[in-house]
Amino acid sequence: MKKQRPVNLDLNTIKFPPSAISSILHRVTGVAMFFALLFVIWAWAVSLSSEQGFNDVQAIMDGFIGKFVAIGTVSALTYHILGGIRHGIMDMGYWEELESGNLSANIIIGIWIVLTLILGVALW
Repeated sequence: MKKQRPVNLDLNTIKFPPSAISSILHRVTGVAMFFALLFVIWAWAVSLSSEQGFNDVQAIMDGFIGKFVAIGTVSALTYHILGGIRHGIMDMGYWEELESGNLSANIIIGIWIVLTLILGVALW
């Protein structure tokens, strides 16, 4: 028995709607915050261990990698909070239709980009 079903393995041909992109970004930023938390806990532990440890962490955070990690962490946190607010509003019964869901996803992504730029300039 042959099954004639469509198989689409080329991800370049799949068009994700903004609501799907928003949902995927919310999950990705959650995972990114988990891994960023490992760095934050390490930096906190080292900085509290001694004065030299504090100076070492301060030097790392003043460098390119430290600033890059800080901006990435704050960006992930910002999007995750915005996405969580959006999902909470959807849980109350709003923005569940296709048009309003996609519009709210686009607005959240736009706000996230603007806030990330502002926070990036402030942290740099």
